[in-house]
Amino acid sequence: MSVNLFQLKSYFNYWLDAVDEHSLHSPFLFDFYTNLLKKKRSNPTLVSIEIYRKSLEQDHRTIHVTDLGAGSVKLKTSKRKVSDIARVSTTPKKFSSLYSRIIGHYQCRHIIELGTSLGVNTLYLANAHKNTQVVTFEGSSAIASIANKGFQEDNGRHIRMIEGNIDKTLPSYLTASPPIDFAYIDANHRLEPTLRYFEGLVTKMHSKSILVMDDIHYSKEMEVAWQTVQRNKAVTITIDLYRCGLVFFDTSLTKQNVVLQF
Repeated sequence: MSVNLFQLKSYFNYWLDAVDEHSLHSPFLFDFYTNLLKKKRSNPTLVSIEIYRKSLEQDHRTIHVTDLGAGSVKLKTSKRKVSDIARVSTTPKKFSSLYSRIIGHYQCRHIIELGTSLGVNTLYLANAHKNTQVVTFEGSSAIASIANKGFQEDNGRHIRMIEGNIDKTLPSYLTASPPIDFAYIDANHRLEPTLRYFEGLVTKMHSKSILVMDDIHYSKEMEVAWQTVQRNKAVTITIDLYRCGLVFFDTSLTKQNVVLQF
């Protein structure tokens, strides 16, 4: 089965299973749905990030991308236009805005992002509130260079970039890392590395931590990774939004896996 056909089938299954607030009996999930998924707040400080995204979409420079993971379905070669990367590989506004709302709502401070790309999503994470500290990991030096320039122009004093193979840089960072409040996994997109990243991050999670896995229906491997995360004994609630999965670790919550409309 081709990747595109697999994604079409997985989206159809998501559409069949997704529910709204009327089917939610958990007070936590009802509150999350109504106050974070359904209620979209405007944040003037984030307008500049979309201006930055537009500038990237109009940047037709060609760069050489070192791809250490499964690679892009749509961008097949190592030589890629910045505009194509911005169009295909950056997190959509709808989801970056959601992550920013979550970080602001729960006042997450120490934030980890695996897979910086061009830095659009990173800026959303960093601008969620004034006390954030984002540590973002990127494997491609060419992409990291562009992202760092964007951070400087946005006065990204809340962002630290760690460049290099995440298989090596993440374990090194985690040895002395403080507890993690919010983690975002958008790197590699293969089963074994994704689970390894998750297991490393879990060692630094606490009961109020939140983890987001991007592209959980990208491929069969990623679906298996998502299902494995759902079964993890440290995990209580998981939320499937098709593009991404949200993971909670609060032991006061009853273990439950839900598929929500978004």
